[in-house]
Amino acid sequence: MSIPLEDFFNDVVGKAMRGLGMTADSLAAASGVEVSAIQAVREGRVEPAVLLRIASLLNLHGTSLLAMAQGDWTPEPLHLEGLAQANTTYHDMTVNAYVVWDPTTREAAVFDTGATAAPLLEVLKAQGLTLRYLFLTHTHPDHVADMDALRAPVVMASEKEPYIGAKTFAPGTVWPLGGLTIEARSTWGHSQGGTTYVVRGLERPVAVVGDALFASSMGGGIVSYPDALATNRKEIFTLPDETIIAPGHGPLTTVSWEKQHNPFYPEFKNESA
Repeated sequence: MSIPLEDFFNDVVGKAMRGLGMTADSLAAASGVEVSAIQAVREGRVEPAVLLRIASLLNLHGTSLLAMAQGDWTPEPLHLEGLAQANTTYHDMTVNAYVVWDPTTREAAVFDTGATAAPLLEVLKAQGLTLRYLFLTHTHPDHVADMDALRAPVVMASEKEPYIGAKTFAPGTVWPLGGLTIEARSTWGHSQGGTTYVVRGLERPVAVVGDALFASSMGGGIVSYPDALATNRKEIFTLPDETIIAPGHGPLTTVSWEKQHNPFYPEFKNESA
């Protein structure tokens, strides 16, 4: 199953503008670009000169932003034994949830539920897995819509974002899952208790990031845009480059690919725009 990018280039521009408190008028004044041209970009028109002009003012990497606008890169398909992605439709969008398991002991954890838990239950059954945990990356409705159907023995949520029926934990908590470990890292900003779960013990590390980070983008900084950027840098981009990033929306990606292609993180690029 091929999942398209969650955000278009104009979504990236819009998130950066909102996060920095910039309007089309203020961005036009700072960049010398016509307001109408900025509005056209916001509406999805590809204007290379405009994108490159405004990128630095939005703390975005211009070349990556332009590549996104021109459709020059999408993540390659990723497959890992012990990881399954479920993509379900929630209103006018799709949302991801995940099953992670120890291939030896067949013990499993689910991360979020998506709009329906049906595909997660199918994976559990088809793989002969025993569900031990449901971990919530955050408690926005599209991520917790079908908790009851899973009947998870233990449901875990951040102490900064408690949820009915869930036990809470502090960042840094580690759980065993057969021969695997699952570590909670605080990646808040999109939500108050946004959590990235780092799974170790499979052939590659996996970071289930919720809406902290998307392929070529990130979740909107609803609670705090600066902290959303900062916690991603601290807790996700410091992971090994080979780490698979399992986001709440859009396709799987890796730390390496996001360093190369995500406009929100210009410091990792080999060239400046």
